[in-house]
Amino acid sequence: MKKILFLSVAMLLTMSLFAQEKINEGILIAKQSMSSDNEQMNAQLKAMGDTNATTYFKGEKSRSETSSPMTGDVTIIIDAAEQQMLMMMDRPGMGKKYMLQSFAPSEEDLKNVTVEKGTATKTILGYECQQYIIGMKQNGQDVKMEMYTTDQISAVSQNTTAMGDKVEGFPLYFVMTMNQMGATIEVTSEIVEIKKTTVTDEKLSLTPPEGYTNMGGL
Repeated sequence: MKKILFLSVAMLLTMSLFAQEKINEGILIAKQSMSSDNEQMNAQLKAMGDTNATTYFKGEKSRSETSSPMTGDVTIIIDAAEQQMLMMMDRPGMGKKYMLQSFAPSEEDLKNVTVEKGTATKTILGYECQQYIIGMKQNGQDVKMEMYTTDQISAVSQNTTAMGDKVEGFPLYFVMTMNQMGATIEVTSEIVEIKKTTVTDEKLSLTPPEGYTNMGGL
């Protein structure tokens, strides 16, 4: 019995030490869900189920892939050194489109973003994460976010690029609330798996693959 207890404690300690290791290259798996205070819209969102998002990261580059019936296949590649973002979309009826543009926020953009470092923390996969409360305007609509970040994951996040350097670390959990067509929509995203592995440079290239056509800037 004592031997089993010792082994269990040793395993937990090993898992804790691995989880706290700083990682600058690998894969993150996130689970995303959406809900609404509008019953009809909420029923549609629930019918879609949760969406998984996969992020590949290496140094100052990252690639996020998501797929859902509402958005189709969406891939976003970010190069923080070049401050460039490539978005590729493959939607039924729309085909394969891409857009390459700078993501550096302007001074005017930053004026519309408020960031407050909270006092709460949340432990996710063994990483202690710091709370941030964020407010911003998107297409004239108010967007609110509660975000928990860790500085132990050295990756670029598309969810913090619009905030400049106001948010430190990579978000392992966030809740975003916004208004669409008179209904409040809440988007929740949480990292559920972290893999320390090699990511190829080709995976993070800003060159669109063949078959995609330029849709211009938005």
